Amino acid sequence: MSKSRHYFHLHLVSDSTGETLMTVSRAATAQYENVQAIEHVYPLVRAHMQLDRVISEVEAAPGIVLYTLVDEEISGRLEQKCRELGVPFVNILDPVFAVFQSYLNVTQTHRIGGQHELDAEYFKRMEALNYTMLHDDGQIWDDLESADIVLLGISRTSKTPTCIYLANRGIKAANIPLVPQIPLPDHVKELKNPLIVGLVASAERIQQIRKNRILSMNSDGYNDTYIDRKEIAREITMARRLCTENNWPLIDVTRRSVEETAAEIMTLFKAFKARRPVDL
Repeated sequence: MSKSRHYFHLHLVSDSTGETLMTVSRAATAQYENVQAIEHVYPLVRAHMQLDRVISEVEAAPGIVLYTLVDEEISGRLEQKCRELGVPFVNILDPVFAVFQSYLNVTQTHRIGGQHELDAEYFKRMEALNYTMLHDDGQIWDDLESADIVLLGISRTSKTPTCIYLANRGIKAANIPLVPQIPLPDHVKELKNPLIVGLVASAERIQQIRKNRILSMNSDGYNDTYIDRKEIAREITMARRLCTENNWPLIDVTRRSVEETAAEIMTLFKAFKARRPVDL
């Protein structure tokens, strides 16, 4: 018998986008079985009027309060209210700031949203994302040499979400579907600049995802071979053979999240760049 799920209120208060808080809180929540957070996210809290709304919602639904607030007056007021309500609260960046300050022996600048400045890295990510969207699912073939990474895989191997994740890390990622009876163009095999990586998954997993996709789209016009277990196995064999013949790394994504797959690809990419000769 499965245990009932325990729910709790989690208030995430940030003077920036709140992405850091959501990442940390979800990583922590995932460590507790049968526990689910009811998230209340408050981004861009930079004035007392905005904090008033946060406090009223914490009063209405008490729970854990995590925050990243640079303004000491606003953060101090939030902390005081949490003490009065008897709810736990943590500024998740305080321990990190303390270590940085101790090690670097420098003064903290208290810049709100400093990680989101429109600097060169930001525009690099935007350029990568634009490239990735234009080169999704084999839409453009003639400039793949300008990609950093090209992903190959049969349908439903998470090529697109993995490429988007990589693009948000500043990586120009294109993806090409491997379709039965349609050979891969020769010029793809001759690419020199990008790292080419194949993605595969178990036949059972791909079959399940494809069936769910067909049901969600309420589609009656699909080809039966698309969800046939034996045909899927042949597609997987074809993909594995293609990668082996061309000495391309292959990643099995059956039990991997998109984040885990992207992390493995980034490790391969780092090694790939280290091996590549430097142009003089």
